[in-house]
Parts: sequence; C-alpha cells; structure tokens
Amino acid sequence: MKPNRNEAAREHEILVELDAQGAVLVRDLACRFGVSEVTVRKDLAAMERHRLLRRVRGGAVPSEAADEGAFSLRLRSQRETKLLLARAVAPLVHHGDTIAIDASTTCFYLAHELLSRRNLLVVTNGLRVATLFMEQSNALVLMPGGTVRRSSASLVGPVEDVLKDRGRISKGFFGVKSISLEFGLAELALEEANAKRHLASVCTSVYAMFSSVKAGQLGLHPFVAPDRITGMYTDEHISDAFVRDWKRRNVPVHTVAAPHPGKGSGHAEALRSTDTNNQQELGR
Repeated sequence: MKPNRNEAAREHEILVELDAQGAVLVRDLACRFGVSEVTVRKDLAAMERHRLLRRVRGGAVPSEAADEGAFSLRLRSQRETKLLLARAVAPLVHHGDTIAIDASTTCFYLAHELLSRRNLLVVTNGLRVATLFMEQSNALVLMPGGTVRRSSASLVGPVEDVLKDRGRISKGFFGVKSISLEFGLAELALEEANAKRHLASVCTSVYAMFSSVKAGQLGLHPFVAPDRITGMYTDEHISDAFVRDWKRRNVPVHTVAAPHPGKGSGHAEALRSTDTNNQQELGR
C-alpha cells in the first residue's frame, strides 16, 4: 500500500479521478491511499455534503452527472450573501455597456439587479441569465453554441468561435469554485472552466464574485490567471491574509457585511472595500 495521505490530499485525488474516469470505487481508493474502506466512505460522505460528488453503491460519481436540480439548489444556498454581492457589483454596470455574465447562481442574482439598465449587450453562457434579460429588459443577448449542461443550466462549447472578431467586452463577471494565488479563478468541471476561460479572454476587466468559503475550496481547472483579475467581491468573513495577499498582487478585495441569521438582507447591505480609490466607481 502507498503511504497514508491526509484528508485534503485524498479529496484532491478523488476529484481528479472523478474528472478523468467519471466514477470511483471505495475499495480501489482504500488500496491507493493505504487507508481503510471506512475512512474512504467518511471522505466521500464529507465531499457529498459539500456537493462535490454523489455517493452510489460501492463508490461515487460526479454530482453534476445526475443532479439536474443542482442550479435550483445552489440558487437557495447562501441566498442573502449572493444578493448582497449582486447589489454591490451592480453599480459597475452602466447603460449601454457590453458585459459578460457566466452561468453561476451568484451572477444570476447580478442579472436581476441589471434589468433596469438600458441598451446592454450581454454575452452569457447561462440559459437562465439569457432568458431573464430577454423577457424583462431590452438588452441584446449573445450566447455561444454548444451542449446544454443541465446541472449549471449553461451552454458549453466553442465560445471562441462566437466571439471571434466581435471586439472586446468591457466587463466580465464570474462565479468561481475556488481562488488561489497560484492559479487564479478555477472550476471543478472542465467544460464549465473552458466556457468561462473563453468568455474572460475577451473581457477588458474581470470581476470575481464568491462567498468567502470558496477561498478554501478545491478547483481543478483554472480559467482566469491571477494577473487578469481586476477585482473580487466576497463577504466579510474572508480572512485578512487573503485580502493582504491579493492586495500585493494589485487586486482589490471588496467585501459585504455578512447577513445575520434570522434577519432580512436589509440589515447587511453596507459595502466595505479594501480599495478606497474605487469608492466613486462603486457608486458611493
């Protein structure tokens, strides 16, 4: 047997194996890691609670493989934090802007905040985002071709072909699975990362929107390099070390006050920014 790996290392290898093979077996993982099958089952149970996979008899499969309701579930998860982030980011978008918005639930909340903007050109791979703008605004919506990915309600495919020779997008807004100083913004699913990478590649400014818990999560596929990130928006539970590290990279980290249990979102709408020079841009 190979030497026992710690829990984080095991989780990483499990996700890599799921991404490559589409399934993992408890007995194979126990042999690979040099741990008991009971330990592997505990690992899989913990990962399932974080919606990183779905357990099946004898092993696990990727969560997105069968969970067609994943988008609706994520839409309800941390709803107030996502609302606050959307309201904080919305002042960056003005009438007539050309913007990119991905298929994440956080950006879906942002889309709701932008419906009153006139004459937007919106480039998105999100089916729900596109439908929302089409039905409730006068925005011109551009979508890439490709395959429908049910778990994220997105189109994944040759985005670069759609965007070729159409010019630059002024601002792009992206949800993320993880953030790191080494790799930048990352996703778990390769198809989703590829779609986001192509969208971001034609954006002059790139903004990330995420809950502070994403700073410690695992993402296998980077889609925006650290030096391409214009700014980040997260909640106030993000660590001071995270803010300092990114400030050294000249990437401002803006935070919103976290919602309090049992209180409405109106109690948590104060925006706090580590970059005071951006107050005018944020509409303050």
